Amino acid sequence: MTGKRIYYLLLLLLYCIGFHSCKTSQPAVSEETASPAVEEENKNPSEEENPSQEIPSVEKEEIQAVPVVNKEKRDFPQADREFRAAWVATVANINWPSRPGLSSKEQQQEAIQLLDFLKTHHFNAVILQVRPQADALYASEIEPWSYFLTGTQGKAPEPYYDPLQFWIEAAHDRGLELHAWLNPYRAHHTTGKEISEKSVIKTNPELVVKLENGMWWMDPSKEETKSRTTNVVLDLLNRYDLDGIHFDDYFYPYDSYNNGKDFPDGESWNTYLKQGGKLSRADWRREHVNSFIENLYKKIKTEKPQVKFGLSPFGIWRPGYPESIAGYDQYNELYADARLWLNKGWVDYYSPQLYWKINQLPQSFPVLLGWWSKENTKNRHLWPGINVGLSTEDNNPDETINQIMITRGMLPESPGVLHWSIGPLIKSPSVATAILDGPYQKEALVPASPWLDDEAPEIPVVVPEIVGEKLKITWVPANPEDVFRYVVYYRYKDTWNYKILNRKDNILELPAFIKSKNSEKITIKAIAVTAVDRLGNESDFKEILMQ
Repeated sequence: MTGKRIYYLLLLLLYCIGFHSCKTSQPAVSEETASPAVEEENKNPSEEENPSQEIPSVEKEEIQAVPVVNKEKRDFPQADREFRAAWVATVANINWPSRPGLSSKEQQQEAIQLLDFLKTHHFNAVILQVRPQADALYASEIEPWSYFLTGTQGKAPEPYYDPLQFWIEAAHDRGLELHAWLNPYRAHHTTGKEISEKSVIKTNPELVVKLENGMWWMDPSKEETKSRTTNVVLDLLNRYDLDGIHFDDYFYPYDSYNNGKDFPDGESWNTYLKQGGKLSRADWRREHVNSFIENLYKKIKTEKPQVKFGLSPFGIWRPGYPESIAGYDQYNELYADARLWLNKGWVDYYSPQLYWKINQLPQSFPVLLGWWSKENTKNRHLWPGINVGLSTEDNNPDETINQIMITRGMLPESPGVLHWSIGPLIKSPSVATAILDGPYQKEALVPASPWLDDEAPEIPVVVPEIVGEKLKITWVPANPEDVFRYVVYYRYKDTWNYKILNRKDNILELPAFIKSKNSEKITIKAIAVTAVDRLGNESDFKEILMQ
């Protein structure tokens, strides 16, 4: 029996025979095992607490832990809830890896730097592009290794590793959800260099057409195109521990990719007409995209219902919706009926790309967000995509911060945004720091998705103990596989604060005493530890009074 297992059994035994008196003791805690100091939390202005003051000696003091029966749910303290995600683009090496052909170690080091940045800046999700051009930044038997990874399409990393598996493990260890972002139809990007023999362009030429800007696109009206992308998604679900599947705005391509000419699907269209088709060409194209989205959502829910499906369409459905809005018509140009998908609930979260300023009247951020909110008839998560570049261009964080705050005000039941992209945040530390010091000052859990699952995990077994001048809190989950994060709640007077910890954490140390501004010694009054699952469901709250 391993030492770790014996340790957990001892903790459970202590819990079963009742909480013991936790007497003070003097042994110092090793720097290697001690948890980081708890960050200073927002304080109630009426309170006189000052944790930054020197902690007084606790010799001859005694604190006992007394469990309290669960309160009514309305009395629970609750951690903040907000979806905070950043896109990590791999196409053209926009965000990661920084260039094709890096060694495996260099790729991993860059990935860790990005994930550490998100964790320290209190994000809780990352949207990683894993299929930029009918290729794979992971081990796939369907599509070739990506050029943007190794510099040669079809070539695996050397020494071998699976980048997606690496990202998932590293993200989860930091309390970040990982959503796999795919382009459903793009077959070759202009920056993708030579077309290899393993490209869909060579293996299935009947599925693709060439655009005048040099890109290749799979024909969305082909059943083989739909089944190929669907099979790629199902393969990802079966082999990887993903939190979400994500598509962006590339359905039929922007007309600028073909120098303003119509999409070259004449062969497919003529076949449809010969078979007695009655739809207009535009409606026929939209119907193919609609049926693909509907079928894919149902397949995901059948295969792994807990995995969220997210869509990030162009931010304007059609000019004139609402009346003051002008701009690109994705309904008639991308053949994406994005309003329909939201109305039907074929998504778990929706992230229209609202990449414009608040006061940009023809494309105003709050005006568009308000319209999309009214179309959210199935009450899915509505987490808009925002353009961080609007703040980094002039090194002024106000636009981004104001958009986050507007979203909180307009969508209080499930706030959240997706940041396009991680690149501007990394390159503009002053903007990133302003966001952290402002709206992201406190950590947040991802909002729950009750239509997918509303069964919460069990309360962890908690054992508090005074060690020197610290309160050492140790816990054991009833079922570790049910837990994604933990929340440790604590209070010195009447105001609760909290610390969010990750799936592998089971210890946190807090000061047993703090001093107020008038040097009054304040003993920690109560604690609680809750478990949170992958869909944001939080266990019941059991307060432990420290007497």
